Amino acid sequence: MIDFSQNHFELFGLPLRYRIDAVALERAYRELQTSVHPDRHAAGSDAEKRLALQASSRVNEAYRALRDPVARATHLLELRGVAVDAETDNRLPVDFLTRQLERREAADEALDAHDDAALARIVREVRDDASATEVEVARALDENDLEAARSRVRQLRFLVKLAEDVDALHAAEIDR
Repeated sequence: MIDFSQNHFELFGLPLRYRIDAVALERAYRELQTSVHPDRHAAGSDAEKRLALQASSRVNEAYRALRDPVARATHLLELRGVAVDAETDNRLPVDFLTRQLERREAADEALDAHDDAALARIVREVRDDASATEVEVARALDENDLEAARSRVRQLRFLVKLAEDVDALHAAEIDR
């Protein structure tokens, strides 16, 4: 069974850093999931079955967190004693917010105009900014600049959500 006290990185035997080896994560996930999957413990006692279910759930949770750039960065910050609460920790620079508001308005205008190309361009721009912000998150975490990392994680969270929203508008426009 697994050690429930391990953080996500320890659980998969990965170094405690933002940049991860996706292949190593996938391999470790499959190995762990194979060993803890509830079906492997179907003949066990009720306690063993419950433990297997909890272990499987913990492995899935950790895997999803490490695959997600925002969740991975948030986990690293929390391991370093920096709380990042999406509900209350939402301060962002005014110029950043202004730029994203302009993008959202441009997406709404493109949707009204049935301009599929403009929506696709906005999605690409936002995803490019998110990728650049991920690089900044990684750098800040590598340099142990926790406040900069926290700030960039907030921005990354916003950009990911904006990209999802505009992508949904884009998909809706394509389906029309």
